[in-house]
Amino acid sequence: MDVKTYAVVTDLCARFAGRLDDDALNSVRVHYFAGEPALAEATLLLTLANEDIGITREEHDLIRSASDDPDLAAVRIIDQLPPLAYRFSPTGPADAPDPARADQVLADEAARYGGRVLRRAWRDPLPGAPDTAKWTYLLHTDDADVLGVYAGLSGRLRVTLEERWPLEVVHTNVSPYQAAASLAPRIWVA
Repeated sequence: MDVKTYAVVTDLCARFAGRLDDDALNSVRVHYFAGEPALAEATLLLTLANEDIGITREEHDLIRSASDDPDLAAVRIIDQLPPLAYRFSPTGPADAPDPARADQVLADEAARYGGRVLRRAWRDPLPGAPDTAKWTYLLHTDDADVLGVYAGLSGRLRVTLEERWPLEVVHTNVSPYQAAASLAPRIWVA
């Protein structure tokens, strides 16, 4: 994948955070990073079409610039982005799973990936959200290979702890979903 396409894919993945369900977005990110663009595109476009998740004209044009997949025609175009489907808070409910082990794994690994700041927020779904309430992590990194950092850290979290909590990795551009999550307290700083 060339540099321009990689930048487009990274941007699209950030834009779809909070709009696609966590597992579908994870698949898209990991398949793109692993050099499997056909699987990534199929997952992205079929999820958008089957879940009736609309995309803006700008997003449509970005996808078209990176892919000629005919499944894009089945994705609905909308005039404006929907409001965020989640609310973020610094603390979870009393019965929330304990994030301490995941905090430690991610904090221990963050520096290896050029991490600057790691944050954790409790994510509450609003009506129409694609996923449930759970802890969500956001890592600001100096590494422009956002998909690589994501694949490495999310893989480590899954293998070490068998946890599937959402992780967002940002370098420079921040989507509205990531911006909302970035208001959470820092749990690690380089």
